[in-house]
Amino acid sequence: MRVGFAGTPPFAACALSAIDRHGCTIPLVLTQPDRPFGRGLAPAPSAVKRYAVERGLAVRDAASLSAEAVQSALAETALDVLVVAAYGLLLPPAVLAWPRYGCLNIHASLLPRWRGAAPIARAIEAGDATTGITIMQMDAGLDTGPIVAARAIAIDARDTAGTLHDRLATLGAGMIVETLERLARDGRLHSAPQSDAGATYAAKIGRADALIDWSQQVAVLDRRIRALSPVPGALAGWRGSPVKVRAAVPLGASARDQSGARAAGANGNDIARGHAPGTIIAVGREGIDVVCGPETNSGVLRLTALQPAAGRTMSAHAFATGRGMAPGHSFEAGR
Repeated sequence: MRVGFAGTPPFAACALSAIDRHGCTIPLVLTQPDRPFGRGLAPAPSAVKRYAVERGLAVRDAASLSAEAVQSALAETALDVLVVAAYGLLLPPAVLAWPRYGCLNIHASLLPRWRGAAPIARAIEAGDATTGITIMQMDAGLDTGPIVAARAIAIDARDTAGTLHDRLATLGAGMIVETLERLARDGRLHSAPQSDAGATYAAKIGRADALIDWSQQVAVLDRRIRALSPVPGALAGWRGSPVKVRAAVPLGASARDQSGARAAGANGNDIARGHAPGTIIAVGREGIDVVCGPETNSGVLRLTALQPAAGRTMSAHAFATGRGMAPGHSFEAGR
C-alpha cells in the first residue's frame, strides 16, 4: 500500500508513526508550513514534519493546495490512499480525487457530533460523557463524508483537553492501521453515510473562548478551564495583568474551604453567598478559593495552578504568596 499522509500537530504525528511502523510505503507527507514558536518566535516545524524529516520521508509544506501547479505536482506521486489527520487545510476536489481509494480522515469525535476544528475541547466544554474516533471517507463537505469506522471512549470527570487528546491520538492511530489493513486485504472499505441529525459544529478556539467570566457557574468554568488545558489556557485578570488558570477544581459537597467550612454544593456553597463573582474568599496551600456564578446560585472554584504573563506555571499558593493575595481581594474578568 502506498499511503500518503496529511497532518500537522502531535495528534497527527501519532498516526503517522503508527502507519510508518506498520510497514506501509509512505511516498509523501503533507503538512503546514513552519510557524513562529516560543518567546523568540523563531519558525518551528510541525510535529508531523519533525517526524517525517527524522524518518527520511518526503515532505511538502505548501500553505495552500488550491493552486493548479501544486495539485499537478502532487498528482505526480501515485498513491493508493491519503490519510488525513488534523491537517488544517481544505482539500480541493482534485486532491480528494488524487489517490486510488480516495482520502481517509481520522476525526477526534463521534461524527456527526463535533464536526470542525476543535472537537476535543468542545466535547469537554459541553460536558459530554463520551467521545471517540471516527474514520471517515472524505468528501467536499466539512467532516460530512461516509463513516468507515467509529469507536467510543468515556470522558473522565477530570479530563483535560491534553489528557483526552493523548488517549484519542492513540486510539486513532490504532484504528487507522486496522482500516488500512482491511483496505489492503479487501480492496475496498464498507462505509455508511452520515446523518445530519444531531450534528454539531466544533468551532476553532479563539481568544474570546479563553476569557474567564466569573459570573458563570462553577461547573461551566471548570469545564472551560479543562477544555483549554494545556493550550491556549483560560485567561483571568489580576490587577490589570493577564494570568492563565492552568488547573482548578470545583468545591462540592465533600470539599472544605480553607477555613474548614463544609461547602453546600458546587452550585450553591453557603460560604460564597453575598460575595461578588471573582472574590477571593480563602487562600492556602491547597489553592485560592474564588466565588463564581450569580449571587443567587454562587459556588466556589479552587484555583490550584496559575501562570502569570511572561512567567512559568506555578502553584496557586506560590502565586498568591508572591502577590500578597488575601480574602476580600478579587480576580478580574479575562481580557
